[in-house]
Amino acid sequence: MWTPLEQFQIISLVSLKMFNLDLSITNLLIVFLLLLFFFIATLQTISKYFTHLKGYFFFIVPNTWQFFIEIIYATVLKLLFDNLNQHGEIYFPFISMVFLFILFCNLIGLVPYSFTVTSHLIVTFSMSFSIFIGINIIGFKHYKQKLLSLFLPANTSFLLALILVPIEFISYIAKPISLGVRLFINLMAGHTLLKVIVGFSWSILLIEDTLSIIQIVPLIILIILMGLELAVAVIQAYVFTILTCIYLNDSINLH
Repeated sequence: MWTPLEQFQIISLVSLKMFNLDLSITNLLIVFLLLLFFFIATLQTISKYFTHLKGYFFFIVPNTWQFFIEIIYATVLKLLFDNLNQHGEIYFPFISMVFLFILFCNLIGLVPYSFTVTSHLIVTFSMSFSIFIGINIIGFKHYKQKLLSLFLPANTSFLLALILVPIEFISYIAKPISLGVRLFINLMAGHTLLKVIVGFSWSILLIEDTLSIIQIVPLIILIILMGLELAVAVIQAYVFTILTCIYLNDSINLH
């Protein structure tokens, strides 16, 4: 790996093309499959299979890992009730899966020699635009044409509306863009900085004189940055989720 940005390259592991479609197995697909396997394995590990109920269920008295999952669910549930009140309960499965998916994607990217899925615009934009389309469908289902009132504040004169409507429309369209770009930039910038510090530490380590002792400085910085990246992985999943709740609230409760 010669440049810090090469760690974000999507590599085709098994080339497969059919009917002019590229169905190749890439490192991106492998990480997605590992993520799915890890999530299923985690749920099965913290639960128990009951034969008479024919399924996996959590314990009444939670173990350590179940307690951790319950904390995550409680956090997501609090987000929903803070932004949507009782209307948010129906969206709890979707919002919790969005939070867990982004969180696991961010955390698995911190594992050495792994691949950061959320450092690609195609992934973050696919999530943000699909959520944005779903939010608009929900809003149109509730209010039909009244949803357009988002672009025109109440008691606005005609001349002022000519200015406000384009501004409100542009800001509304910018929501999914900012949602996807924010996640992409934070993850890519953090991992790039880590790669730069690692390369700098390795270069100093190759020095064969007493100057190699100064490698402890970038190593200490690297440890601090790893802690910051861990915090960023959790915070960005939280920010993406809370913004999704806010945008969903705008569609359900028109202002």
